[in-house]
Amino acid sequence: MQFPTLSHHGATRGVTGSCHQLHLDSATSLLIDCGLEQVRDAALKDETASLGFAIDGIQALIITHVHLDHVGRIPALLAAGFRGPIICSEPSARLLPLVLEDAYKLGVTAEPAQVERYLEFLEKLITPVPFDQWHTVVDRQGLECRIRLQRAGHLLGSAYVECDVRQANTPDSTRVVFSGDLGAAHNPLLRPVQPPEKADVLVLESTYGDRLHADRSERQQRLEATIDRALADRGTIMIPAFSLGRTQELLYELEDILHRKALLAPRREKASDDPLDWSQLPIILDSPLAQRITRAYQDLHRFWNAEARQRLNEGRNPLSFEQLVCVDTHAKHQQVVNYLKSTGRPAIVIAGNGMCSAGRIVNYLKAMLGDPRHEVMFVGYQAKGTPGAVIQACEGAEGFVQIDLDGGMYEVRAKVMTLEGYSAHADQEALVRFARGQGRAAKEVVLVHGERRAKGALAEALQRAYAAENEHVTVAIP
Repeated sequence: MQFPTLSHHGATRGVTGSCHQLHLDSATSLLIDCGLEQVRDAALKDETASLGFAIDGIQALIITHVHLDHVGRIPALLAAGFRGPIICSEPSARLLPLVLEDAYKLGVTAEPAQVERYLEFLEKLITPVPFDQWHTVVDRQGLECRIRLQRAGHLLGSAYVECDVRQANTPDSTRVVFSGDLGAAHNPLLRPVQPPEKADVLVLESTYGDRLHADRSERQQRLEATIDRALADRGTIMIPAFSLGRTQELLYELEDILHRKALLAPRREKASDDPLDWSQLPIILDSPLAQRITRAYQDLHRFWNAEARQRLNEGRNPLSFEQLVCVDTHAKHQQVVNYLKSTGRPAIVIAGNGMCSAGRIVNYLKAMLGDPRHEVMFVGYQAKGTPGAVIQACEGAEGFVQIDLDGGMYEVRAKVMTLEGYSAHADQEALVRFARGQGRAAKEVVLVHGERRAKGALAEALQRAYAAENEHVTVAIP
């Protein structure tokens, strides 16, 4: 067998479960990500769940970012006996324990002593490395492998992984690149993605390989206009959002809207028919995990982009502003739900989870879906079969629809809308540009982390782009 070679332990049948093994020789390998598949969520409920592959010879686990579909099988990996380093970027090293602690409490046990032991054990393995610097993971006679993390623009700390493999009696090294999840352009907090300088083999995500995103540069203006329109009814805007990434983007843009409104306020008196005084609008963040992650984002501000850091230098705090109300305890959560249901005070609520299948957003929905004063605003993908997808399908529908929440049936009378421009994944054009690289296009592209249709469309787009430059590429779909 010719090395290096690949095997895949997830993300070949859909967009979850990323886990890829790079075999350097017959007895030595690296693991890139170790994520949950949606059909295998039981792995969280049993710490000793089978991984489905042997861990012999795995020298290190390299994490592209800390979403559960990339890290959620780590408890099973550790239970199987893995004791190697967990290599990730410096921001990911801070965020990973937060994400895995929450998952461990929900899926394994919330017993404090056991959670503490688990986190102490995890912390000993986490090995943060700086962006854009080579790090040697294997160095012995006849085999050398270095890795380098580059910013992927998906969420804070997200990286794509360059693996440079040099074997005995070969004049040149082989460069294998794992994209992880690549972010879309115009992220308000993150630095943009720079494609790899070269790749002999590129393992490329294909989540949106079959579509092009709408222009994202004006999404904040669309958010502001949408809120203005929705709050004219003096109701609550409920935004289901994932705790990591999307929530912080929303807070950043809401703070900027409020900041501009405050600067404009002295120039005009509030009209008597103005439906809303923005200076009195509470932004309610109702997710303990999102609050912990947001505090970590604040501490990691040196990894923000230049514009976001400039706001800090001006004395602003884009993720912790005066009108932000953080709800921690369950008792306070229930008080807020009851208050918003019974009063006519407008508010914006950001609560997890993003697909309305669990979490605190469900209680808001149960309390307010039946009232047309309120609105559900989606800013993220809703997987087929989830309550979020059912509610989203009500957008623009005539009449009322019933939805099952926690086993009870509820009528959807609230307004429903989807705000475009908040996708966290690169579209087809950006994926092709990434594969084309910085002057040296990838020679072989392996498409993962996408549905069959998206992979097929991206494969065709890659072939067209290479043919236009009179170049050849081999595209594989495992």
